Amino acid sequence: VSTKEHSWYFQPKNDNTPPDGPKETSQLISKYDCFHLGDTSKKVLYLTFDEGYEAGYTAPILDVLKKHNVKAAFFVVKPYITSSPDLIKRMVTEGHLVCNHSNHHLSMASIKDEEKFDKELSDVEDAFENITHKKMSKYFRPPMGKYSELSLLYTKNYGYKTIFWSFAYMDWLANKQPSHEDAKKRIMQRTHNGGIMLLHAVSKTNAEILDDVITQWEKQGYVLKSLDELPIKN
Repeated sequence: VSTKEHSWYFQPKNDNTPPDGPKETSQLISKYDCFHLGDTSKKVLYLTFDEGYEAGYTAPILDVLKKHNVKAAFFVVKPYITSSPDLIKRMVTEGHLVCNHSNHHLSMASIKDEEKFDKELSDVEDAFENITHKKMSKYFRPPMGKYSELSLLYTKNYGYKTIFWSFAYMDWLANKQPSHEDAKKRIMQRTHNGGIMLLHAVSKTNAEILDDVITQWEKQGYVLKSLDELPIKN
């Protein structure tokens, strides 16, 4: 099994059609329970947020999701859980999925030892269970989108699905936030059937435009679904 590190990417299209993932690893993606798209036959979106640290925008994001009755997935690292227990509890109470983004936010392709690899996941699960007394959702997003065949195999062996994405944009730099106009234009141009949309919750812009974006999606006939409703792979 190859340990060669790959970085997730996709070929964005501005015509509202689903983008292609990396051709060189397409066989791995289908083999190891990985998703970057959901049901592309329908106007369905899966909204996901990555949480490396808390910047004060998660509560307003949760307010908007509640207003629209949208269930999202939050990919969290262990330090986020231990520093923001009230937000984690709120996510769970309001019906969102809290998912695994590793303990240390390393390239998972760099961890060759399966025990060490599993510990990156189990440490997050333990922290989550300590706070919520519930089991964590079995979805993993590899930090920085870095992966190898071995890391995908380990993730699957551990009982997780790997969740990549078919939309993301430069939204995570706190001091270089996109304008509302540019962000909304980029998101709407690249929205497509079955989209697994990645937004960062440290983004002030995302928190401020989310209400408008979800309203637009709804006007265009998109339905926002949970990762639990992803199509089953044979």
